[in-house]
Amino acid sequence: MAASGKRVIVVGGGLAGLACTVKLVEEELDVDLFSMVPVKRSHSVCAQGGINACNDIARQQGYSEWMHFDETILGGDFLADQPPVLEMCNWAPRIIDLLDRMGVPFNRTPEGQRALRLFGGSLFKRTFFAGATTGQQLLYALDEQTRRGEAEGLVHKYEFWEFLFPVVDEGRCVGIVAQDMRTMQIRAFRGDAVVIATGGCGVLFGRSTMSVICTGSAASRCYQAGARYGNPEFIQVHPTAIPGEDKCRLISESARGEGARIWVPRRPGDARHPNNIPESERFYFLEERYPKYGNLVPRDIATREIFQVCTELKLGIGGANMVYLDLGDTVKRIGRAAVLAKLEGILEIYEKFVGVDPLTEPMKIFPAVHYSMGGLWVGFKKDEKTGGLKFGEAANMMCSLPGLYATGEVSFAYHGANRLGANSLLSCIFDGLFGGTCVKNYCTDVAPVAAADVPQGVYDAAVKRETDRQDWLVGNQGDENPYLLWQEIGRWMTDNCTVVRHNDRLQQTLDRCQQWKERYQRIKLSDTGMWTNQNLSFARAVRDMIVLAEAILKGALARDESRGAHYKPAFARRDDEQFLKATLAEYDAAADAAQISFGPVDTSLIPPRAREYGKKSEAGAAAVKSEKPAAAVATDAAAVSP
Repeated sequence: MAASGKRVIVVGGGLAGLACTVKLVEEELDVDLFSMVPVKRSHSVCAQGGINACNDIARQQGYSEWMHFDETILGGDFLADQPPVLEMCNWAPRIIDLLDRMGVPFNRTPEGQRALRLFGGSLFKRTFFAGATTGQQLLYALDEQTRRGEAEGLVHKYEFWEFLFPVVDEGRCVGIVAQDMRTMQIRAFRGDAVVIATGGCGVLFGRSTMSVICTGSAASRCYQAGARYGNPEFIQVHPTAIPGEDKCRLISESARGEGARIWVPRRPGDARHPNNIPESERFYFLEERYPKYGNLVPRDIATREIFQVCTELKLGIGGANMVYLDLGDTVKRIGRAAVLAKLEGILEIYEKFVGVDPLTEPMKIFPAVHYSMGGLWVGFKKDEKTGGLKFGEAANMMCSLPGLYATGEVSFAYHGANRLGANSLLSCIFDGLFGGTCVKNYCTDVAPVAAADVPQGVYDAAVKRETDRQDWLVGNQGDENPYLLWQEIGRWMTDNCTVVRHNDRLQQTLDRCQQWKERYQRIKLSDTGMWTNQNLSFARAVRDMIVLAEAILKGALARDESRGAHYKPAFARRDDEQFLKATLAEYDAAADAAQISFGPVDTSLIPPRAREYGKKSEAGAAAVKSEKPAAAVATDAAAVSP
């Protein structure tokens, strides 16, 4: 046992979960670490481009932690609480130093300094990277530190275990119920605190860039247990992915950071090979529309521009929904070997799945669902002296259900209405390292009763509820195939609740959502065996996806404005007067429905201003020249249909 005698349950083996585990071990707590897959196969392994921070090299460009903070708040269209974001950006340089000491093989300059690359939303190089497999390298480094904790007897890994539900006693979380995915045994585990670090919900949209385990079911189960869900409607669609029949494969923003250019032929239906189309007949639309940032505009902007060029102007490659991502100029500038040294990971992915060398001809890409800015609502305690967070405060990163914490993508805290690329790895690791002390202080100083003293009947009752749910699923004799139902959910959500949103179509999808609930009652498993039954696990997750889809749809319907990734043509301007607020979803168990309300957003450090990125538009120019207060004229120029 650790010196404190306290035990924390961490659910999720990605970067957020591992960073939190490492910190908790440092704080002398025992940790039970749960993951549906081996931790080195968690979805964090798929992160490619880099991790943002300001260091001495960036400062020589004139950059600073405050500028990183400002870019993040602006990128999120002012919907993120500012103290947590400031604290994250201030911690970023120290996090990079720590990762470097852990052995992360960051790319280096010829002088031996850690290299930096450009990323969207900034005109400064402030993104550290390890080729194009940064997430994998960070995950492996943190896994090594976690295994050291295992060797010391402080970390107990439960790989191939699925989180089923929080255990709640007298209004606070005191453990979890989980299932061994091999033997199908259901057990309850005591925890003085529980940390959820299970990532996003991309599978809810059918095809996405996320791994197949990213259903959002863990977050949905916490939401159904009483935790609020914040800003559910904000879903990021990444501008560059390989379209696929099974899923979409990410082509990192790092390609654009290294000089890749997005373009389409100027002539509709041009069937020529891209290498035979001269420069004068190519439409570099991001560069023409955003001359200041060009291909480095934030993701929501690039996505909408690609979508508009393909669906409205009909300029997609061969009339299809695809555009070119071209590294030709980069190869000419620095040479093939140098490009491979920086981007080999993603270039291999493209060549493997498309069969074309992306350094000899342009890649064909299109936007795909990629990230959830929304997530479990968490609180914070502001430090009035620094403007950031009070270190060690138990309220930081805690959900509305006491004793339950959320870190990484499953938390709504840092990205507001749109995430800047390379901030996700930072937020995951910051959450874990900073939040670990907060969790420890909750366990030792705040929790009214130790988990060890909670009556065993509380855990037995929780196990029985989950066993009853399982028995119902296994024995149900309906006519609904869970996989076909999920595919329908994905189509409707992708078509009506991603890049462009219309209230009538959102309402139709919400109506269909009620049908999905009814049809789920007729679900039938194709596998009723009780050994490694993946059909059971997935069918259970379908129910959780429906519950979460309803919260997303209701949040999108309620927000009649355009902000970040949320774009409604009928309400094409950002409306700070009505909607500079966080969307809060609460689950009404009696009605089996989401209840939507709004809460305040802390904008105490940077006042809202127009979000334009130098777009050539009369609306943007008018907003800048206006003498009205910024909040009154704030316009999301990215959200105005060109």
